[in-house]
Amino acid sequence: MIQRLAGMTEAPQVDRRSQARRRVFKGGVITFGGAGIDCTVRNISGGGAALDVANAAVIPRTFRLAIKADDFFARCRVVWSNGKRFGIAFD
Repeated sequence: MIQRLAGMTEAPQVDRRSQARRRVFKGGVITFGGAGIDCTVRNISGGGAALDVANAAVIPRTFRLAIKADDFFARCRVVWSNGKRFGIAFD
């Protein structure tokens, strides 16, 4: 357990992204090992994206992402996960 010492304040969270992301709401497909899982792309940049899925626990560490509406395909790796949303970096 972390305790805050008297007189200390929490440091503001720093956005460590190297590129600004833009908000989107697009359908995508995560593919790996012959399987496909539908996802929703919530934000995206040249370096990565945030995705929503029904269960992030079933997503492997590396996979391919397809956003067919944009004719976009990329190899990806998971960099963080928080329940049903997770962040990816494009390889």
